[in-house]
Amino acid sequence: MSIRVLGIIGSGQLGSLLCQAAKKLNIKTIVISDDENGPAQNYSDKFIYSKYDDKNKIREFINGVDIITYEFENIPISILKEIDKEKKVLPKPEINKIIQNRQLEKTFVNNLGIKTTKWAFIKTAKDVLQNKNLLPGILKTNTLGYDGRGQYVLNTLDDVKKDWCFTADYILEKRIKLKKEISVIVTRFLNKEIYIYEPIENTHKDQILKYSKIPADIKPDIFKKAQDSAELIANELDYIGTMCVEYFIDQEDSLLVNEIAPRVHNSGHLTINAFNISQFENHIRAVCGLKKENVKKIADAEMKNILGSEIQDYRNRSVKTDEYFFDYGKKIIKEKRKMGHLTILKK
Repeated sequence: MSIRVLGIIGSGQLGSLLCQAAKKLNIKTIVISDDENGPAQNYSDKFIYSKYDDKNKIREFINGVDIITYEFENIPISILKEIDKEKKVLPKPEINKIIQNRQLEKTFVNNLGIKTTKWAFIKTAKDVLQNKNLLPGILKTNTLGYDGRGQYVLNTLDDVKKDWCFTADYILEKRIKLKKEISVIVTRFLNKEIYIYEPIENTHKDQILKYSKIPADIKPDIFKKAQDSAELIANELDYIGTMCVEYFIDQEDSLLVNEIAPRVHNSGHLTINAFNISQFENHIRAVCGLKKENVKKIADAEMKNILGSEIQDYRNRSVKTDEYFFDYGKKIIKEKRKMGHLTILKK
C-alpha cells in the first residue's frame, strides 16, 4: 500500500524534523501530542492536541493516517498496542517494552554478547549494600529516565540513607573511567536492508548532550565494533526505522553499550547537512515502506545543541558559510531546554 499520510505521536523538535523530511518525500503528516505548544504543529499538515488516553481524539488520529510512528519512547505501551491493532505502528510497540525498562534492555544487550557497564537491579537500600562492589556508581530509575533525570550518584554506602524510601525500581551501574562517548545511528528497512551511519563522538554537559562531531576520534576496531553491535541489536529487535545505540568507551578502550534509543536521535541532527539523506529521511523511508537509497557523506561536521537562553543570541546573529542554524520555535525558554542547534560543515 502506498503511504500518503504518516501519523506521528509527539510534537517536539524530533517530530518537527520528521515532518520536514516527510514533506520532502511528498508524504503528509498528522501529529498528535499532549503538548499544546509542541513545535511540530508548525510543520505538520494537521495537529491534534490530546491526552494519549482520549479515545475520541485517538480515533480521529487513526482514521486520518495510513501508518504511525513516534518521536519519543516513553509512551505507555498499552496505548501503542491498542493503536497498533487498527493501524500499524513502527517501530513495533513490543520493542518499547524492552527499551523503556533498563533491566530488560541491559539483559537483552548482554544476552547478545555485547558488553555494558556492570550493573544490578535495585529495589531497596539493602540491595545496594549487597552490591557494594558496584560503588562508586550511579543509581538510575529503571523506567522513564532521560537527559540525566532520575539519576543519583552513590560514591559510598554513606550516600544511601537508612531511612531512604525507594519509591521505584532502580538499577545501579558501576561508574567507569570514561574516555569518551559515541553513538551509532542505524536505519533498518522493511526488506531488512540496513544503513549504518559512521560513529558520532558526543560531549555531554550536566548529563545533556552539548556537542556532536564526525569523524569520531576512535580506533578503527572500535569504529567497526560499534557499527557491528548496532546492526546486531537492530536485527535482533526486528527493528523498522531509525534508531540509535549510545556507547561509552573507557580508559582501556572497552566499548560498552549505555542505552538504546528506539527513534531518531539528537546526535544525528548533523546528518541533515553532512549527508545527502538524513536520519530523519531514512526513518520516513523505512516506516513508509520506501526503498533504501544510496547514502553519501557530504562533509565532516560538528553540531552544537543550543540550550535555554542561548537561543536569543543565535536568533540575533547571522550564520557564516557552512553553518546551519535550526530554531525549534519553542515558545517557552527554560534553562537546559533544547531550543535549537547549529551544525558546522568541515569541508
